[in-house]
Amino acid sequence: VQLQASGGGLVQAGGSLRLSCAASGRTGISRPMAWFRQAPGKERGFVAAVTWPGLGTSYADSVKGRFIISRDNAKNTAYLQMNSLNPEDTAVYYCAAGSPFSSRLLLTPSDVNYWGQGTQVTVSS
Repeated sequence: VQLQASGGGLVQAGGSLRLSCAASGRTGISRPMAWFRQAPGKERGFVAAVTWPGLGTSYADSVKGRFIISRDNAKNTAYLQMNSLNPEDTAVYYCAAGSPFSSRLLLTPSDVNYWGQGTQVTVSS
């Protein structure tokens, strides 16, 4: 499967962005999906995850109440709605996918089978 992330950009603190992750290839988005992020000098860390077909979600404590992960299986696309952004959210955001039809949540990078190319999110103060 190939993952194409988009929607990043520059936004002021308090603003919002919506990231998209389009999946293509065999079985498309019929798998658990997640978002991770990596800031300069830091390891890639978990942001949010959604199960296949979408009944369960999980969030990092730092984004709970501000970010929402969702998926549109008919469009083979996952989303990350990011609200109340602050400078600490500045990072490259990566979408991630697991094994087809797996019900598990992707909570660590080692759980991930496929990575998207990353999209830069910069939040100015």
